[in-house]
Amino acid sequence: MSVEGGGDARCGIGTRLRSARERKGLTILQAAEKLHVDARILESLESENFGALGAPVYVRGHLRHYAELIGESPAELLGLYSNSIKTVQPDLTQIPKAPPPDAASKLVAPALVVLVGFAVAGTVWWVFTLSSGRPPGAQGSVQSENTATPSGAQASAVQAVGLSGNGEAVPLAPQMQPRAAATAPAQPQPVPPKQTAPGAAVRVAPASKQAELTLKFSADSWAEVYDASGERLFYDIGAADSVRMLKGTPPLHIMLGNAPGVALEVNGRPEAITGLIGSDGSAHFLINRSGRAVRAKQADGG
Repeated sequence: MSVEGGGDARCGIGTRLRSARERKGLTILQAAEKLHVDARILESLESENFGALGAPVYVRGHLRHYAELIGESPAELLGLYSNSIKTVQPDLTQIPKAPPPDAASKLVAPALVVLVGFAVAGTVWWVFTLSSGRPPGAQGSVQSENTATPSGAQASAVQAVGLSGNGEAVPLAPQMQPRAAATAPAQPQPVPPKQTAPGAAVRVAPASKQAELTLKFSADSWAEVYDASGERLFYDIGAADSVRMLKGTPPLHIMLGNAPGVALEVNGRPEAITGLIGSDGSAHFLINRSGRAVRAKQADGG
């Protein structure tokens, strides 16, 4: 249902609004400024161009506020407006109807389903062919060749025998026999194992023996321990009354910041380092392969 304003048939609303505004001594712009609306809204009310204001609910709102501002009766003006509008019932016979679906469009969906099915089947077949590593039909052809063609030994056995005049089997001459060996693949010759001279000793590299080092701290001391490969086994401050057990390949490279506060054991045996301690209390020495503590610049006695 739609409602249309009676802009064509004058009902006196615009005249009464204009006369009341002029009696108040207001212009359109002054009245619009007081109502905080656009001046075109008041012009549409005074010219009774209600269609420019939108739905009737908006027209009634503007009309009520304008009448209260200029001293007119809002009830009378709203009554005149209600009598001036008319309700128009829509003509349902003129509503357009959607055309019936075409018969060809009904076949589009099934056709698409069939095409998608073929595409999926082709993709699966292609992936299966690639995963087998052999084009289709290759396996059958290989089997047929193996069945139809005899091996080289079978061919030579067949061709080495002929028929005589009376139908008896006669072996062929050596020069008439086929060269089966020419077609047979060459077999790889086994490589004889390398012989070792009698009495020769086989040298086996001895396994590197690791040394077990125990550091017993009676006082705080900085300690650094490295093995023969340069791998760092310990690099920290040893707290008083603590024990550090290390294991590495000798010679072990050891540096102590407070050597008098550290006692050493190598492979469970105490090792004295008193003669290796410097005047500042530090020590820089090696544990050789024999498990002895020697100066860092001294050659390894192991």
